Amino acid sequence: MPAAEQITPHSLRHSFVTEALEAGVPLQDVQDAAGHRDPRTTRRYDRSRHNLDRHPTYVLAAHLRRGRARDDDDTPS
Repeated sequence: MPAAEQITPHSLRHSFVTEALEAGVPLQDVQDAAGHRDPRTTRRYDRSRHNLDRHPTYVLAAHLRRGRARDDDDTPS
C-alpha cells in the first residue's frame, strides 16, 4: 500500500494539529497538546491555514449574510 508508506510520525502531528483546529479546539490548547512553545509553530503545522473558508473576511461576510437574511425574514410582506 504506497500511501501507508508515506505516513510518518511527523505527518500524524500535522494531521492532529489540523483536525484539532478544524474541530474548534482553541489554538492554545492545541499548542499545549503538541508541545510547542510558540503558537506560530502550531500554526505552521495547520495544513488548512490558507483555506479561504476560514479567512476572517469570509467568516465575517457569511455572518453578515445570515444577519441580512434574518432581517429580510422580519420584513412584512
